Amino acid sequence: MNKIYYLASCDTCRKIIKALPKDLDLAYHDIKQNQITETELEELYKLAGSYEALFSKKAVLYKTLNLKDKDLNEEDYKKYLLEHYTFLSRPVFMIDNEIFIGNTQPNILKLHKKLGLV
Repeated sequence: MNKIYYLASCDTCRKIIKALPKDLDLAYHDIKQNQITETELEELYKLAGSYEALFSKKAVLYKTLNLKDKDLNEEDYKKYLLEHYTFLSRPVFMIDNEIFIGNTQPNILKLHKKLGLV
């Protein structure tokens, strides 16, 4: 199943979603309203190759907890991803067993190519 993990209150996520075709078969998962489960995180991990790849170092909580000053390992990233939605880099798309993480222009371009939009 094709899926997007996003934050409904995020302007960037909303803008990216608005640009998608209306008929796209996509399950929407608001990570604030519906916390990501360990099973879902494991599925993302298998496609991403690491928890760190899914982890947002731009999160305010990352700075607040001084995590940049700590030597985090994969288990730490997993723990924080499960503890608080803000640590997931967003949006995360799972399309045909491929993963697209974050909102960088190159990533969104790859997503659009995958969806046949460009």
